[in-house]
Amino acid sequence: MSWLLAAPLIAPFLTAVAAFLLRFTPLGHWVSVGGMALQLVAAGALMAVVLDQGVVAAQMGGWPAPFGITLVADRLSAVMVVITAITGLAVAVYALGDVTRRMEELGYHALFNILIGGVTGAFLTGDLFNLYVWFEVMLISSFGLLILGGRPEQIDGAIKYVTLNLVSTILFLSGIGLLYGMTGTLNMADLAVRVPEVADQPLVTVVAMLFMVAFGVKAAVFPLFFWLPASYHTPAFAVSAVFAGLLTKVGVYALIRMFTLVFTGDVAFTHTVLLWVAGLTMVTGVLGAAAQMEVRRILSFHIVSQIGYMILGLALMTPLAIAGAVFYLVHHIIVKANLFLIAGVIDQAAGSNELKRIGGLYKAAPLLGLLFLIPAFSLAGFPPLSGFWAKYVLIAAALEVEAWVIAGIALVTGLLTIYSMTKIWGEAFWPAHPAGIEPSLSAIPRARRLSLMLPIAALAGLTLLIGFLPGPFVAFAEASAAELLDPSGYVAAVLGRAP
Repeated sequence: MSWLLAAPLIAPFLTAVAAFLLRFTPLGHWVSVGGMALQLVAAGALMAVVLDQGVVAAQMGGWPAPFGITLVADRLSAVMVVITAITGLAVAVYALGDVTRRMEELGYHALFNILIGGVTGAFLTGDLFNLYVWFEVMLISSFGLLILGGRPEQIDGAIKYVTLNLVSTILFLSGIGLLYGMTGTLNMADLAVRVPEVADQPLVTVVAMLFMVAFGVKAAVFPLFFWLPASYHTPAFAVSAVFAGLLTKVGVYALIRMFTLVFTGDVAFTHTVLLWVAGLTMVTGVLGAAAQMEVRRILSFHIVSQIGYMILGLALMTPLAIAGAVFYLVHHIIVKANLFLIAGVIDQAAGSNELKRIGGLYKAAPLLGLLFLIPAFSLAGFPPLSGFWAKYVLIAAALEVEAWVIAGIALVTGLLTIYSMTKIWGEAFWPAHPAGIEPSLSAIPRARRLSLMLPIAALAGLTLLIGFLPGPFVAFAEASAAELLDPSGYVAAVLGRAP
């Protein structure tokens, strides 16, 4: 079991070493693709075991919990590892046509694989201090990816990104110290047992708010999101895509994990705060997107607005709402990464991402137009695409508890998302180019064009699959929600005893 849990971590780190050693050869990028394929196999094997046996855990080095390093996977962890591997493989293939030779020589593939390893580690760790370690691995590698190329706007975006994330790290470490002082443990399963026994429960609530702010920065919730749209439009498109798909979801995952497993003693207060945060995150994100006229900036603000839906599911804290949050996580990673990949092809075909400087893309590349409409309409919640079912479950959960205002905010946010997506279509795809230039994909060499379009088509196909066959995915999300709301299986798997 320890090898099964460690394999999705070992694969990207070994790949990073090999890719770095081969960075001056043409083999470097193929090693990266192969490593991501291997990680997907390992993630699939872990998922199969979790579906068969339930929560699985292993103690690294043979030290028993809660003293050693624990790796643990329940349904939520397993599906996040699988979707991370899918996204990583898609971006690795796309990078063959997007990442320059100079970026490869500077270590792009090594940094990319380290980032994927850090994200995977955050999903599998059962210990708060090791979650901090994985956050730092992600921060270091993502900073390196942000500044590859060295353009002034990249440096500016990277400084904003790192500065606020370092503030988050300080808050996280402060919360870890206080929590350890109160309980004597940092193992999350052990915390689930010990935190309710703490005499000073108001102090526990204060610490919970500290964690909420720390993870809220990572998740880019209101009012802590401004680093995201300031930085995500600056690096290579492959980098933007993996950032958009995965990085904020680690923050959301951490919030879901801690506020269903550990901080459940004052739900009336903590989850009411989360409900306000969810509503304000949706509104500010979607309004920010509506004001932008550059494709990646629009998509960056929509990351913020869509995070609000996931936090909404956690805030409502009902089985249906948590299931909706899990479903939304999976759907959004696929759709958002795909939209950023499409933005890169738009840039290569039309020479820009500025809406006022491009046009005529549908006539020049009708397939690209179709592949844009699938994730764009899914993001907006058009039936029967995956985004419709995700929004439907969450709004139904809000109506179930008579949270009329937040349900209305979610619906209005969906309508304004349609506005932003149609703005991209109406400016970039439908009208002629303002300068009379004919955009063209045929100018891109065939092999490079294939590496750009293949992952876009694959992710669009996955979006359609979830949309047209939602039943198994909803059932999986419901089973995940049941595990999260009744963590006894998680605790027993880690500690070897019932809570």
